[in-house]
Amino acid sequence: MDKMRIALLGGAGRMGRAIKALADCQDFPPREDGAADVLIDFSSPEGTAEAAAYCQEHGIPLVTGTTGLDDDQQAAVREASRHVPIVQSGNMSLGIALLQRLVAEAARSLEGFDIEILETHHRYKKDSPSGTALLLGEAAARARGTALSEAARFERHGRDDERRAEEIGFAVRRGGGVYGEHDVSFLGEGETVSLSHTALGRDAFARGALAAARWVIGKEPGLYGMGAVLGLDPER
Repeated sequence: MDKMRIALLGGAGRMGRAIKALADCQDFPPREDGAADVLIDFSSPEGTAEAAAYCQEHGIPLVTGTTGLDDDQQAAVREASRHVPIVQSGNMSLGIALLQRLVAEAARSLEGFDIEILETHHRYKKDSPSGTALLLGEAAARARGTALSEAARFERHGRDDERRAEEIGFAVRRGGGVYGEHDVSFLGEGETVSLSHTALGRDAFARGALAAARWVIGKEPGLYGMGAVLGLDPER
């Protein structure tokens, strides 16, 4: 397809403006005189649930990078994915998609190594830890046969108990204008392995979202991650 007809939800936000700078988009919902080939969503959890229902009703593929969905909102996305193809990811960077795969491989291979995740973002970011940090934690937890909800540890202040071998620790920094830095460390008794990604601008996420939009058009209904866009994983 030479030119996509893109509807954009969240166009006034930072990510929405970055996508608009790279592609011709119409605001959501699509104008009556031009149906959309795909809807890209960077809005709010409530907006994502609305977008999923709209896409299900109108048969439009969805690409969403919105984070912080509660169980009901995520259920709406999953229900819509039974009818239309959806790419959902807390980070649309192609580099992060590859990093997820590398983190999973390291978690499987480095048995007995402790896993710690450090993320840094600009002072305006609201959710913590970032959706990307949680994606990386989920990749590590799945690789070790556990759920992140069981392994994650978000707070150590004031605790005097020892680290559980199976836990995945998270640390968060907020400040300045940092677009996004993520470091996953595997700490052994005699060595440490670190995998990291640094976003140099929002263009990385916007280009990934547009790549996902091109990829998802014509796909079978299902809930896909960015790994599928890279050909790494078939579905979420």
